[in-house]
Amino acid sequence: MILKKRKFLKLLSYSLLFFCLPIKTIYATTKKIFNQNLSNQQKDIMFNQGTERAFTSSLLSENRKGTYHCANCGALLFDSSAKYDSGTGWPSFTEAVPGAFNTKVDYSFGMKRIEYHCANCGAHHGHVFVDGPGKTGKRFCNNGLCLIFKPSQ
Repeated sequence: MILKKRKFLKLLSYSLLFFCLPIKTIYATTKKIFNQNLSNQQKDIMFNQGTERAFTSSLLSENRKGTYHCANCGALLFDSSAKYDSGTGWPSFTEAVPGAFNTKVDYSFGMKRIEYHCANCGAHHGHVFVDGPGKTGKRFCNNGLCLIFKPSQ
């Protein structure tokens, strides 16, 4: 009887541990790392919904014509014509390449936000807000470490 009780309690503790894990940890295991050279900070942002500090991205001052790609899988995400200075401290875009992202509702930080992630590899890139300029009215607020800029020839 005692042995059965111990097995039950052990099984119960494992079950509780599984259900108490942060959802982002479970979600991170469903994504695939294509680029084995990603830094630890890039992995944290792209696979655990982390974020880089504001005003630290080298892409904030990038004004050349070109395209922005996923740092994990290389998928085309944005054209430089959609980039603008939002003043938020992260690279911002008014629109993405059609089909580049999938979205989900994110309730972290006590508010409802729309998270977007690469449609090809599932890597988290940032959040989209409806306070942007232009005809779309959108602001794709992207972590610069998740992007690779390729200048036009």
